[in-house]
Amino acid sequence: MHDLQGKRVAVTGGSGFLGSHVVERLAERGADIFVPRSQTYDLVSADGVRRFYDDAAPQFVIHLAAQVGGIGANRDNPGKYFYDNLMMGVQLIEEARHRNVEKFVAIGTVCAYPKMTPVPFREDDLWNGYPEETNAPYGLAKKMLLVQSQAYREQYGFQSIFLLPVNLYGPRDNFDPASSHVIPALIKKCLDAIDSGADEIEVWGTGRASREFLYVDDCADGIVLATERYDDSEPVNLGAGREITVKDLIETIAKLTGFAGKIRWDESKPDGQPRRCLDVSRAAERFDFRAKTSFEDGLRRTIEWYRARRQDAA
Repeated sequence: MHDLQGKRVAVTGGSGFLGSHVVERLAERGADIFVPRSQTYDLVSADGVRRFYDDAAPQFVIHLAAQVGGIGANRDNPGKYFYDNLMMGVQLIEEARHRNVEKFVAIGTVCAYPKMTPVPFREDDLWNGYPEETNAPYGLAKKMLLVQSQAYREQYGFQSIFLLPVNLYGPRDNFDPASSHVIPALIKKCLDAIDSGADEIEVWGTGRASREFLYVDDCADGIVLATERYDDSEPVNLGAGREITVKDLIETIAKLTGFAGKIRWDESKPDGQPRRCLDVSRAAERFDFRAKTSFEDGLRRTIEWYRARRQDAA
């Protein structure tokens, strides 16, 4: 059990969507928090990583920074997503080892799982196939941090853990249509249609693919709990343990936003991974993490936050 009170904790990506919620949880624990800004520290470069450690002098590192996006962004940037995510993580872990950091928390991605993983996804299935093609470069880059984490623990006794969050959603999410994930993209589509008086919206794929979603506050709780209580080389899923089809998802979002028009499916666009739902028993057993937020409550809060943001910008 690590007591974070007064500990110097560096959070890469700490000003981002998930990171800002993690920083709030750490502040509640009394941690001394350092958040590197991308304008000051280029964590893809070795020099930027060294300067970050020089200035942060962390006892703990939680690595959340990533180049990430939805299916379209992954298809447009496979090389960048592979290189940037790999180089950030590998160099941050290597430098942490040299600096005698007490614990490194690496955040992976559900995209690392094989395309045809049996549902629910169990951590032991992580190496049983190739990831879904549209996000494989990103998923594999992140999965290499698990390999590094395990190898460094074995050879150097370096304390590093690897967490696998499922798709996240909630207030402060990215609503830019060029790079957003499915929930903010669909919320924006519905609210834009209501504002413009459009009688239909277009959605990618067939609607038959399924996804699991974890509310961002719950994920932040899981990461901080793991930082405090988990010390093992085995990867751990962070999820809610429930599955919904994209068709049911858009119908729920339409209902909650008040959009009553037609939903038109563009089946020429990819569905992505056919199904996605995690076995979350390991997190419950190892550090007592269980998601608390119901899906509809989380969606309502996300929609309310985005509506307020749109009104403030108007």
